[in-house]
Amino acid sequence: MSADFFHEGELVGVLTTQPLDRLLDYKAPEGGCWLGAFVEVPLGPRKVLGVVWGPGQGNFDPSKIRAVNRVLEAAPMREEMRNFLGRVADYTLTPMPAMLRLATRAPGLGDAPSMRKVYRLGDAAPERMTDARARVLEVLRDYGGLSFTLGELAEMAGVGASVVKGLVTQGAVREEDTPRDTPYPQLDPDLAGKALAEDQAASAEVLCEGVRSGRYGTTLLQGVTGSGKTEVYLEAVAECLRQGRQALVLLPEIALTNEFITRVEVRFGMKPAEWHSGVTLTERRRCWRMVGQGAAQLVVGARSALYLPFRDLGLIVVDEEHDTSYKQEDGVVYNARDMAVLRASLNEAQVVLASATPSLESWANVEAGKYRKLELTSRFGAAVMPKMSAIDMRVEDVPSGRWISPSLQAAITERTEKGEQSLIFLNRRGYAPVTLCRACGHQIGCDHCDARMVEHRFLKRLVCHQCGETKPMPSACPSCKVEGKLAPVGPGVERMAEEVAAVFPEARVTVLSSDLFGSARALKEAIANIADGGTDIIIGTQLVAKGHNFPLLTLVGVIDADLGLQGSDLRAAERTFQLMRQVAGRAGRAETPGEALLQTFQPEHPVIRAILSGDEEGFWTAEAAARKAAGVPPYGRMAGIVLSSPNVQEVFDLGAEMARRIEPLRRIGAEVYGPAPAPIARIRGRHRVRLLVKADKTAPIQAALAEWVGQFKLPANLRLTIDIDPQSFY
Repeated sequence: MSADFFHEGELVGVLTTQPLDRLLDYKAPEGGCWLGAFVEVPLGPRKVLGVVWGPGQGNFDPSKIRAVNRVLEAAPMREEMRNFLGRVADYTLTPMPAMLRLATRAPGLGDAPSMRKVYRLGDAAPERMTDARARVLEVLRDYGGLSFTLGELAEMAGVGASVVKGLVTQGAVREEDTPRDTPYPQLDPDLAGKALAEDQAASAEVLCEGVRSGRYGTTLLQGVTGSGKTEVYLEAVAECLRQGRQALVLLPEIALTNEFITRVEVRFGMKPAEWHSGVTLTERRRCWRMVGQGAAQLVVGARSALYLPFRDLGLIVVDEEHDTSYKQEDGVVYNARDMAVLRASLNEAQVVLASATPSLESWANVEAGKYRKLELTSRFGAAVMPKMSAIDMRVEDVPSGRWISPSLQAAITERTEKGEQSLIFLNRRGYAPVTLCRACGHQIGCDHCDARMVEHRFLKRLVCHQCGETKPMPSACPSCKVEGKLAPVGPGVERMAEEVAAVFPEARVTVLSSDLFGSARALKEAIANIADGGTDIIIGTQLVAKGHNFPLLTLVGVIDADLGLQGSDLRAAERTFQLMRQVAGRAGRAETPGEALLQTFQPEHPVIRAILSGDEEGFWTAEAAARKAAGVPPYGRMAGIVLSSPNVQEVFDLGAEMARRIEPLRRIGAEVYGPAPAPIARIRGRHRVRLLVKADKTAPIQAALAEWVGQFKLPANLRLTIDIDPQSFY
């Protein structure tokens, strides 16, 4: 027998999903179990899920050690997956039980497989053939005798369920009971894809070579919006499937999934497996089980799909790799882009990071020679990049309480009269707005940090979220001394919709914001309606900057390009640059040229100038130099520590004590800023205080943080969260 097998009665160490700080010893069950087996074990009066993590320690009275209840019907967790969970836990300072919970987020894993009815081709011919019946039989023949659920077969044939049931009674279709967790239909990598342009084909071949190598490698696929990045990386997916390995495509938003699934189905003839909050619980369980058995070739999912139990993962694509949605901010705090690279390195797999506006981290890794870079410089087909220009809001006569400038209003009117669409974009960055002077464009900064101060209305003060410095909210602008012109920037979508209705009373308006749709289906229908020309003016937030293709959209007007430009976190300029470039790229994706107009109070700002000129390399080089000089990511290490409690005094007291006892951090040369009130100082009745740790790139920050935090005994109701490489500073 293998050393990975434990015979009945042998001691095994089981990692459970319960919040315990160690493995628990159990006796292997009747018939034994494998290393990595998913098991159900007794814990007190309960039965809990666990994984056999290794041999037992034997530190307990053998007579008191209980046996594993049963081994679950699931493929054992592979060694590289156990390594991956351990490495993520070490990097993010997360307890292993929390990592296991993340890797087992499928309902009913302990349930026996349930049955459902499926339909396949029968032996008899129907007594009377109709068009509808012929379509059903044609679908079954085309897919080589695969079985379908009643709904799937009826949908693919374009008929009602009664047509299928009628064929069953005549023996032309067989109805069978089968386990619910069935393998996914085979994808065909050799179906013809879209004809690729020369630079696309060359990039696709480089990616395919990487997949064929069977070795780890990361490639940044950078291309202007509309350049066909998806078609290029789908060729790498096809090569991965030809190699008999599994592929994973991560998307930043569920709203993008439906459109992407359709593109995959066109390319490979079948739908892939899906993993995100928009699929049913039953389908999540099926996906989890089939991925582990190798019966799902391609998974399209949200960031948590990274923790599925792949049997042989050969390729991970992170689409829109710069997107902040890849950062998980609660529970296990991790960045899916970075963890995708880690997982691929443990699986000898390839990673493709796709973006029109890459993160500075990825740009720096290309510069350092860690990642390869492929560029697509022209739009796919006849489309060209939009013309970009600024509207200087300091000289526009905008009525009080209004946000649309006369120049933007005229441009929208012109497009509407031509039957073209316009997008009014709200740059709703962050949680607390920047305080800006409407007379001179000045933003109030901290006296001790290179950061802008944020208004805390509850406190009636401005607060620096880097160092904790506060000052009263002034009545006059500190720069131009004009009274009554200081204001937080940015309207909401509902307020903007009222203004648009007043200014353009005849226009058909659609508000596209993720928080206004109750379901993924409703959002999908709204997006399809826009693409079909069912609206004249779209009002949207960041949701519209991601991946949607609206052929009739020729004008993008950005209402508040300055919001977030010099906000309270170090990535403010980078995110503004990315977002403006992304949203501008929505315009002119078909034959008609597009235009993007940015309303700004600071047209001379280096970021605004870089956006308008398209000098991306110049922007990244300058931004990298600034970050390097400050010693911040990606050229330094940072960690955010957030303390929260219903008792405000308790969090401030602990924060102050932590700031005094920093010897473990001092030994690695780290600096500690704070404690300061978190920008959102209270959430659900819990007061929040933040400390920030900054260290050199090579400093062993995790070990020092663990030692530092380990000095303090937390009160029962106080929570401490550590965020390595924070993306937001709320």
